[in-house]
Amino acid sequence: MLGRANYIALVGGGKQPKFPQNKVGKALASILLGNGSRLTILGQVIIWDDAKQKAVITLEFRSPVNRVCLSRSRIVIALHNSVHVYAFSVPPEKLSIYETANNPLGLCCLGSKIVAFPGRTPGQVQLVEIATGNISIIPAHSSSLRAMEISPDGEVLATASETGTLVRTFSTSNCARTGELRRGVDHAVVFSIAISPSSRLLALTSDKSTLHIFDLPHLMHGTRSDSPAGRSLRSLNGSIGADGGEEGNNKKWGLLGKIPLMPRVFSDIYSFASAHFETDDDPKSGLEGPAENVPIPGIPGGKPKKGVIGWADDHTILVIGAGRDGRWEKFILGEGDDGRRRCIRQGWKRYLGS
Repeated sequence: MLGRANYIALVGGGKQPKFPQNKVGKALASILLGNGSRLTILGQVIIWDDAKQKAVITLEFRSPVNRVCLSRSRIVIALHNSVHVYAFSVPPEKLSIYETANNPLGLCCLGSKIVAFPGRTPGQVQLVEIATGNISIIPAHSSSLRAMEISPDGEVLATASETGTLVRTFSTSNCARTGELRRGVDHAVVFSIAISPSSRLLALTSDKSTLHIFDLPHLMHGTRSDSPAGRSLRSLNGSIGADGGEEGNNKKWGLLGKIPLMPRVFSDIYSFASAHFETDDDPKSGLEGPAENVPIPGIPGGKPKKGVIGWADDHTILVIGAGRDGRWEKFILGEGDDGRRRCIRQGWKRYLGS
């Protein structure tokens, strides 16, 4: 969806899609090529104008569409091995096509001035300036990318790999690495990373069922009174529950992190707060027998996302799950009686299941 505008990008998927990925309208279902073979259109993007209650733009592709990003001037579409950039106009004008490494999750971020997506080599990021088309390559990780996010102010790019132990942050102005945020030391599948509206905090979820909150390194010099998570929790919840994660010192291991030649894990930056969230069971495809666990068509990875993070404001985080018992959970950031920053779950609501 384009901010608070009336445009919505629709992509077919699921068991009975409104816009199927394996066909389009009768007139476009197949196109006869010069050599007599047929070109099958597998992916379709519909730009819906909710004010006019009709589709205003239709784009077709020869491979399934994994993600669509919209801005007031651009339409960016991520396929499995490429990213297509269009001018947001009627009809749309194709501006560029970029090759990428395998991108089954449709990783792509669109800011006001830049667009970021995987490079041709696994673990790399391509950063493209929208105005000039200049491309910068960031060697972010040694393994394939799992998640990426651009801060609301457009100054920071955050990435996580399939290893799931670190989040790395980079300056979008010069591509320099600004920090490493450690989730943990064991492997994990990162579900989502998201940066707060003030661009000062980063949240992360993984298959460990833990929500982590970090200070973004380029702003850690700010004072506590200026911190978005600096308000008291007493007025919100009375007291801190047992599930509210304590703030850990950014240098979790204290003096050990200052000893020369110690492993990097002792000097890395850890989350200042964490909380448990529900992951639920994976939903089935709806088919009977051995086929019930087959991937769901039209969904990158074959399964609905879990642990999707949304910042309502700098103090409020929503985590949305998509299991059989799908629910959203609301978390509040603030200070406890001891002055430590905490993250507590304030409530939840089931939107799937009984």
